[in-house]
Amino acid sequence: MLRSGFSPRCALEADDSSENRLSKIEAIIEECRYGIHDISRTEVDGDPPLPRFNMPLELGLFLGAKRYGNRDQKTKRALVLDREQYRFQRFISDIAGADIHAHGTEPGKCVEQVATWLRTQSRDPKIPGGRKIAEEFEIFRSQLPAICADRHLEPEELTFGDFAELVAAYLTADID
Repeated sequence: MLRSGFSPRCALEADDSSENRLSKIEAIIEECRYGIHDISRTEVDGDPPLPRFNMPLELGLFLGAKRYGNRDQKTKRALVLDREQYRFQRFISDIAGADIHAHGTEPGKCVEQVATWLRTQSRDPKIPGGRKIAEEFEIFRSQLPAICADRHLEPEELTFGDFAELVAAYLTADID
C-alpha cells in the first residue's frame, strides 16, 4: 500500500515474455517480508470446470519460504484474505486454524483490512487507520477516469505499473 509507505509487488510489474511467471513470483517472495494473499478468486473456470489455484500456490510458496528459509525468510508475515470467513476450508483445509480475513468481495473492506494489517505489522503510528485509507481509495477510484483521460489512457487498459504510478502521482499531488 503506497499510502502507507509500502511498495506493492506483482509478477505483472515487468512485462517480459522471456521470463517465467513462476520464477518472477519466487523472486518477489524471496525479496518481500510481507505477503498479502487474496484467495477469494479460487473458483471453477472453463470446460470442464476446474478450479484455479494460482493464489493458494503462491501462498504455499510464501509459507514454505517462511518455514524452510534462512533467518531473514523466517521473519515473513502473511495476510490471507477470502470472500467468506471459512470458505477456504472447502479447498485448502490444511490452513484451518489460521486467521483468515473475509472481505465479502467489497474493495473498500479489502483495502481497510490490508491497511490495518500493515499498520499492525509495521507498528508505524504515522500510518492512518484502514477506514481512512479505504475512504481515500474510493476518492481516487472516483477520479481515476479523469486522471486516465488526462494521460490519454483507458482505465481498463492500465497495467500494474501504470496503476502503481498513477497512485503514487496522486498521493504526491495530495489531491482530495
